[in-house]
Amino acid sequence: MSETYDLSRAAPYQVWGAGGIEAGALDQMKRAVHLPVAVRGALMPDAHQGYGLPIGGVLATENSVIPYAVGVDIACRMRMTVFNESPSVLDERRDFFRTVLEEQTRFGAGSEWFPHRQHEVLDDPLWDEHPVARRFFDVAARQLGSSGSGNHFVEFGGLIVFSALETPSGTIPPGTYLAMLSHSGSRRFGLEMAEHYTKVAMQLRSTLPKDYQHLAWLMLDEEAGAEYWQAMTLAGKYASANHAIIHRQLADVLRIPVLGGIENHHNYAWKEMVDGQEVIVHRKGATPAAQDVLGVIPGSMSAPGFVVRGLGNAESLNSAAHGAGRRMSRGEAFKRFNWESVQAKLDSLGVELLSAGLDEAPDAYKDIRQVMADQADLVLTLAEFRPRLVKMDGGKPRHQHGGGGKKGKSGKRR
Repeated sequence: MSETYDLSRAAPYQVWGAGGIEAGALDQMKRAVHLPVAVRGALMPDAHQGYGLPIGGVLATENSVIPYAVGVDIACRMRMTVFNESPSVLDERRDFFRTVLEEQTRFGAGSEWFPHRQHEVLDDPLWDEHPVARRFFDVAARQLGSSGSGNHFVEFGGLIVFSALETPSGTIPPGTYLAMLSHSGSRRFGLEMAEHYTKVAMQLRSTLPKDYQHLAWLMLDEEAGAEYWQAMTLAGKYASANHAIIHRQLADVLRIPVLGGIENHHNYAWKEMVDGQEVIVHRKGATPAAQDVLGVIPGSMSAPGFVVRGLGNAESLNSAAHGAGRRMSRGEAFKRFNWESVQAKLDSLGVELLSAGLDEAPDAYKDIRQVMADQADLVLTLAEFRPRLVKMDGGKPRHQHGGGGKKGKSGKRR
């Protein structure tokens, strides 16, 4: 007998910045809280439409995990390193910083390092023990320390610290500093885990209505649910290692003392207590913002990002936005923008772009300051990051520097 599901009951949820969120994303959130496993939900002000749960969606479920509510880039995350140096060094040694970014980073769907980079994450026994992860160890090893396509980036800029930051790697006093910010995830390994277990979930919950298919869940006491949780955990360690290597390679070449750093996932699921019971909190494009937890919320290549401290708002499931959020699709951005106008805007703001896709044009994103204003009850801003030198995947020609520069390579989409 086919299993049937009662989708009539809706779990409580709240929306931040509803006026700036497209109807499709709002509809996806309304649908998600009707799942029989749903306990509570929240939608962040940077939200936009995705698959299943919208980007910017937060969903607490009972004893279950939804692969597409974590996302296809499992454990996509932010990492910031703050140096004991003024950002004016970017102007004084611009050619050096350009070279460092070009030589010490890799971007795009097929990007990898040869020989592959070393990190203890590759010694995790799950690579041998997990029935699916083991198939992707080799490509994971080759891609370790690289970045994906789309909105992933590595950039240098100035960080204005308003009050002392107590980071896990050191205290950063108030002041203005050179900082490096990166955004990337678990590369092909995370994508493969997401796609494999989404298919399994869809098969197990095959009687869900069509518009609920991408919200198919795995019970944690099912074999597939336990396997996915292990794979997600390993992808989280792998994504963190990716950023660690990127920052280590750049810092080793720069040879500038490091004051401290901050990092956080924003595509992940956590076991947390909500309303007195342990649940699984999915944050698909949402920053953990429990009381006093530090996080980084970027803007765009032309807009500031922010270091924040969580205020522990229970209604938001201790979450906040993970960025500015797109205000149009990638296809629409390609149609609407051209590099001449984008370049003029970047030049006016003192931002140099080494490479990117036109779909990442600044105006494809919402106003990050409005997003931050819409979540003033979720996080407190401690510092502001202003991008100055940006590297992404894509085909934008590099600037002509002095005697002439090379054209940037055309990157594949993920």
